[in-house]
Amino acid sequence: MADDLSLFRGEPGVERARDIIERMRAHGVPPTPANYEIWATHVTGLRPELSREIEERLGGGEALSDDVNADLFERYFANTRLSVQILETSQSIARDLGASVSSLRGAGARAGAYADVLQVAAKSFDGGANAVLLSHLKTATDGMVEHSLRMAEQLEASSQQVEALKSALESIKVEALTDGVTGLANRRMFDETLERRMRDAAEGGADLCVLLIDADHYGRLCRNWGDALGDQVLRYIAAVLQGHAQGDMTPARLAADDFALIMPRTNLALAEALATRVNRATKSKRLSVKSSGDQIAELTVSVGIAAYRAGESVDELLSRARKCLLAAKAGGRDRIVTERQLPRVA
Repeated sequence: MADDLSLFRGEPGVERARDIIERMRAHGVPPTPANYEIWATHVTGLRPELSREIEERLGGGEALSDDVNADLFERYFANTRLSVQILETSQSIARDLGASVSSLRGAGARAGAYADVLQVAAKSFDGGANAVLLSHLKTATDGMVEHSLRMAEQLEASSQQVEALKSALESIKVEALTDGVTGLANRRMFDETLERRMRDAAEGGADLCVLLIDADHYGRLCRNWGDALGDQVLRYIAAVLQGHAQGDMTPARLAADDFALIMPRTNLALAEALATRVNRATKSKRLSVKSSGDQIAELTVSVGIAAYRAGESVDELLSRARKCLLAAKAGGRDRIVTERQLPRVA
């Protein structure tokens, strides 16, 4: 699958996606990201052992319950990176589906309009000279009217099915690649995006920086004020990152209070300047407990910044950024440390 993503692009990709969703629906399988990956692989036959198991289970009358689906995903996909690669193609599939919806509905409207014209023409054939010829024409026209009306109805039904498929694919992508609390990219999307940005930087010789950001004393906030306030803090930091991310920068929530920002075509100086703005914007917020109105001390963040070095791996880049973040926290928090400052800070 990872080596043949053309299977999910263009018109063939649209048809294949429709077939996948329809088969899942026929067997009562919810279109979750994991289930979609299972059935995308099964339908394309790229893992014969998976297809054999599914067919054997279905042939034996076994229902594909949530437990069965979870077991299939755990055994065949848990250690792969396939989900993102399949799901990323859903964006182009969704565009193709949108075009298909417009085309189907346009064809349906034309068929309906033609049916109206034929009905008017059929009425004008009643009576008059050359009754035999007119009778034949009327019979043929009546048949064409009925056919055109059926076609219009079928095209409208097809457009509705395609619209439903488009919505299903979009919801699958959102669910799989975004964090449910903040709406930012999740760790899976972050990893894939960072790899892609590093390839682009290597090929084009461009700058690339990564920011790692932690909310200071987040655990203490949750212990003292509850998880609801903790979620409020996470959403606020996410909003600050989204507000300061420019162009194709990618803000993400990695885990708990760990955030990140991928900054293509950005050097260390520019990355540090943006981090400073993020830090100031975060500190400007005064959080309060909605139920009591109690004010809470200012919210601060610690930031570590590393720049991509040609030829290094994702782990090497993130390890350097993590060292910068740890240095910022060890230095008293509420500060920014770049890799240039790391030796001196250490």
